[in-house]
Amino acid sequence: MNESEKVSLLGRRLLDRRNFLHTAGLSTAGIALASVLASEGLLAKDSEHTVSGKTPIRPNIDPKKPYAPRDPHFETKAKQVLVIYCPGAVSHVDTFDYKPALTKMHGKKPPGLPEVTFEGPTGNIAKPFWDFKPRGETGKMVSDLLPNMAQQVDDFCFFHSLHTETSAHPQGENFFNTGFTMEGFPSLGAWVTYALGTENQELPAFVAINDPRGLARSGKNNFGSGFLPAAFQGTDFSAKNPPSNLFRPEIYTGRTDKRTVDLLARLNAQHLQRYPGDADLAGRIASYELAGKMQTSVPEVMDISGETAATLKMYGTDTGSELKKEYAKNCILARRLIEKGVRVVQLFNGSDPAGGNGITNWDSHSDIAKTHAMQAEIMDQPTAALIADMKQRGMLEDTLVVWATEFGRMPFLQANGTGRDHNPDAFTCFMTGAGVKKGFSYGESDEFGFKAAVDKTSVYDFNATLLHLMGLDHERLTFYHNGLERRLTNVHGHVIKDVLMEA
Repeated sequence: MNESEKVSLLGRRLLDRRNFLHTAGLSTAGIALASVLASEGLLAKDSEHTVSGKTPIRPNIDPKKPYAPRDPHFETKAKQVLVIYCPGAVSHVDTFDYKPALTKMHGKKPPGLPEVTFEGPTGNIAKPFWDFKPRGETGKMVSDLLPNMAQQVDDFCFFHSLHTETSAHPQGENFFNTGFTMEGFPSLGAWVTYALGTENQELPAFVAINDPRGLARSGKNNFGSGFLPAAFQGTDFSAKNPPSNLFRPEIYTGRTDKRTVDLLARLNAQHLQRYPGDADLAGRIASYELAGKMQTSVPEVMDISGETAATLKMYGTDTGSELKKEYAKNCILARRLIEKGVRVVQLFNGSDPAGGNGITNWDSHSDIAKTHAMQAEIMDQPTAALIADMKQRGMLEDTLVVWATEFGRMPFLQANGTGRDHNPDAFTCFMTGAGVKKGFSYGESDEFGFKAAVDKTSVYDFNATLLHLMGLDHERLTFYHNGLERRLTNVHGHVIKDVLMEA
């Protein structure tokens, strides 16, 4: 039988119904087996799976010690990151993005702007609701809405040409924090702790400090682990709502508690010996052990009674609304967690509208003068104090601080004449601290702040740059899931090298 006849015979066999079903069954079983092995981390490291022509770098994670510190892809200044996230979409044209044309065109409706946006018909161009003034040595124009943060502009690196993929809040939060508009993908904090672990083995690697009024619209997806191991999801608590189940009941003494924990440790060790190589079991035991350690570490770090009166006053825990006081305590908690070595802290200023009465976030479709003013009163002093406190303690030498929101707001009013609609095509965020330039602005929106115009920056670019500042290559930090090498930046993103501090 020659080669041609062999190929023909093979083709007939494959097309035979019985052989086809048999082959298909084996293929399906093989795919299922591969999926199980991959989820257990038992497959060999494949060099053929590449992203952008680069071989992924797999973190070497010991299931018994998932939070052990791990080396970054390359040396960098930033060792920890604090993300201050403002749900609801802060108006860039009323805060950090100065547009004189808005004042010049106030009350008019020039051609080229849409007649209908996210929530309906549009009104006329509106000048900023607060006056802009030059600040600091750089003379950066910032509005009077945020007087305390305005004094710190010489330390900030602004991104003025950001744009995003959606104009809806839940999807916008998802996209900024996970790289996808859909739910079920790992958050930024999960990716960073998956790659780097954490320095403090008695506290979580990633903590989400939620707004005193509750979770943001996208809820725990903002700090979830998605398809990464559950160990890397954010631990949810705040100064107002501590994880009460971690506090030891008063009927138990410290000695009794220690003896109980020691006994559990011996039993867990024996159980693990009976099932060597069981990564899931080792991971569960590690999480229980961390929970036990947190019974002492969390109450200690959350107790701010030892802070000086000057510190408490600087943050604003004694003045203003109750929400401001609670948020100020959250800011102190964020600093204390960073001090203790927690790798990622995500601090929220704003919650889901259903989470309480009245104004709960930066969403300002009507009466923006009232809604933004209320949110600014809560955020400005405590946030400025947090950044200043970290600076004077030398913490910004190795900590990156990120201030962010999901998108911006329109330069014109809605038809109601008092609010600004969602604007996914232009908004502003900033970074400060380790590895990033000070007193620097990157990119520009157009003359009205309507669309990103110069050095357009996607959220993918922003997150790629953030990961780079943490010593991580966004193209090589991946996780093989459902046949794809998934990453925070999907298949997009470029590091914005212009914002990086020169070595």
